[in-house]
Amino acid sequence: MFDWLIVGAGFAGSILAERLASVRNEKVLVIDRRDHIGGNAYDHPDDAGVLIHRYGPHIFHTNSEQIFAHLSKFTEWRPYEHRVLAQVRSPTTGEDTLVPMPINLDTINRLYGLNLTEAEVEGWMEARAEKVEQVRTSEDVVVGKVGRELYELFFRGYTRKQWALDPSELDKSVTARVPTRTNRDDRYFTDRFQYMPRDGYTAMFRKILDHPNITVRTGMDFAEARRRFSFRRLVWTGPVDEYFGFRHGKLPYRSLTFRHETLDREWALPTGTVNHPAEGTPFTRVSEYKWMTGQVHPKTSVTYEFPSAEGDPYYPIPRPENAALYKKYEALADAERDTWFVGRLATYRYYNMDQVVGQALATFERIQKVVPPEAANDDRRVAAVAAGE
Repeated sequence: MFDWLIVGAGFAGSILAERLASVRNEKVLVIDRRDHIGGNAYDHPDDAGVLIHRYGPHIFHTNSEQIFAHLSKFTEWRPYEHRVLAQVRSPTTGEDTLVPMPINLDTINRLYGLNLTEAEVEGWMEARAEKVEQVRTSEDVVVGKVGRELYELFFRGYTRKQWALDPSELDKSVTARVPTRTNRDDRYFTDRFQYMPRDGYTAMFRKILDHPNITVRTGMDFAEARRRFSFRRLVWTGPVDEYFGFRHGKLPYRSLTFRHETLDREWALPTGTVNHPAEGTPFTRVSEYKWMTGQVHPKTSVTYEFPSAEGDPYYPIPRPENAALYKKYEALADAERDTWFVGRLATYRYYNMDQVVGQALATFERIQKVVPPEAANDDRRVAAVAAGE
């Protein structure tokens, strides 16, 4: 008999499990149909002993002191500021060139053989920007900031590969997440807290779930858990349409496939990630984990990412018709008793890791307000259940 069944051992499910177990002293069963905890942040040593992220690089960053402090209970940290280079063809030389991404002052100067200052580059971009009366699409966002040429170099091919749609067909939110800078800041993120778990994400998840009130079962799906266990309330972090048997049809996602390679040399890339926006290149980016983990090892491992229409759901496709379909499932979820829908897949939104943690903590606070605590390991309640009362 469990107070809670939590479906999914990623950030949303694990954070809630720990809060329910430690604060409310309730019994929690956490299941995941994958063979591991940690969700997409799962990391492990490869055959050479290099720590890799099975589902592509996960870089932790947040501006929330509360979220950072909460996770700090379960891990030590390693400072890390992620930097990305993009391989694009220079409009002046015609040669492939590695330049900072997001676009900044150095990106422009290297690509065009210029020596602009911060004050000058802003005017340079404005002179090339196209006037957009109403920003609706991802294309509108970029051409309205930096013009058609930089849009073609950095965004169009990458977006078409990632989403199998032209930026003109995608909501403005997709490219609005990527800033354009007029200074020389080459960090991919500018958040106040930028760190990696010192011993890796999986080690952090083990500590989060290490509580006597928490039982973890991997390699188990929801149907099996319902057959084998009794529970009073449910937290669902999987796809919301799957929970309702795809009653209104499937919500569209983009997926990824990964090619992991171990190389017999100490380093492979000049930075953590190199983007490949050209549409003729089948992968979107390649990442090297030792930059992120700080691991010292004579070999190195890299991962190539290939967008895919099939496979695990990673990215909700931001189009109006998909948002309308999700609203139908959201209405069903809101009406479901004793069930909480939390996380990316359950709410059909793209969240960074810290946002999922924040959503899970906020959900716990709502639970505290509306659900009276009644621990399944309370001796009197167990006796009552056994007696059929």
